[in-house]
Amino acid sequence: MYLRLLNLPIGERDSLFLLGPRGTGKTAWLNHHVPESIYLDLLDFTVYSQLLASPSRLKEKIPDHYQGWVILDEIQRIPELLNEVHRLIENQKIRFILTGSSARKLKRHGVNLLAGRALRYSMHPLVPQELNQDFKLKQSLEFGLLPAVYTYADPVRYLSTYIQTYLQEEIVQEGLTRNLTTFTRFLEVASFSQGATINATEIAREVGIDRQMIQNYFSILEELLIAHRIPAFIKRAKRRLIQKDRFYYFDAGVYRYLRPKGILDQPSEVEGAGLETCFMQIFLALNDYYRWNMRLYYWRTSNGLEVDFIVYGEMGLWAFEIKHTQHITPRMLHGLKEFQSDYPMAQCYLLYLGKETLYLENHITVYPMEWALINLPKILVPDSLGVK
Repeated sequence: MYLRLLNLPIGERDSLFLLGPRGTGKTAWLNHHVPESIYLDLLDFTVYSQLLASPSRLKEKIPDHYQGWVILDEIQRIPELLNEVHRLIENQKIRFILTGSSARKLKRHGVNLLAGRALRYSMHPLVPQELNQDFKLKQSLEFGLLPAVYTYADPVRYLSTYIQTYLQEEIVQEGLTRNLTTFTRFLEVASFSQGATINATEIAREVGIDRQMIQNYFSILEELLIAHRIPAFIKRAKRRLIQKDRFYYFDAGVYRYLRPKGILDQPSEVEGAGLETCFMQIFLALNDYYRWNMRLYYWRTSNGLEVDFIVYGEMGLWAFEIKHTQHITPRMLHGLKEFQSDYPMAQCYLLYLGKETLYLENHITVYPMEWALINLPKILVPDSLGVK
């Protein structure tokens, strides 16, 4: 097991939510760190059917005067259990860890019921700071950073099974869509929007369904925690900007598997979006684990100048341009220069596939992509402030 950066306050009295996509390692982490617990797996049919029929039977599975943790794995399968969990927290002072790989049903069935009673944490795919010497950018672009791709002999087969698991267990069983074939086609078409703003009308035309259904499908991806929308940075804007959100699948390997590839595809088209995905998913993970409280944006003007990622928070403002190239040209710096002219306090970086670190005009620093991902905490938080 890789040493994960996740740090739950398991020595405290508060109950906890631990949310994250399937396969990120939530159950393995809990089995390792909270071994002396009552573990109830709602993917187990017997446990699921008992508690679905009668949520009040949850109390029967907990001894009187029990002082340890009760883990309810995949709580979104029976959101009605939250009422019983709330009662047991209030009346019996029982501590729960509630894991979930979908926020859809929890949002609709009363997660707010536990507001103030259960702290929320997230588990992400692996990051370079956990993999250490095992982190290789090329492998991450091809297979992603889900833990199992480092243990399976055939990572491609694992990714295939992973997608099928989501389709069968989350989409079908939860009744999120009646037409699995159409949704599968949507997943493929949506991969062409990786790192781009969503054109729901064009996607609807390709998939063969109406625009509103496409919007619903994108919402399903977000609620299943397998996609993110990155908003535009428009704070104190000095020029006309594009304001639509950009779409990303949560993991570079999942994106790469879903993205169709043919002889007419340029490698830079596929792998460029993959590089952006690697940066995005690693930043989001580190931001959660280290509690930086930063936000991730992109910036694009109406005349086409852009910066791939803007990081903004109380500690500062950073701009990152990601380039799938080993050679830097002056044209690649235009977006960063324009952003810096609007926000002189911004620290600007260009990340690329070359091997040299360069210090260019306008205080733009160029880092090799792999090095930058490994050292992202030091770039964002000098002197390792806030880093464990």
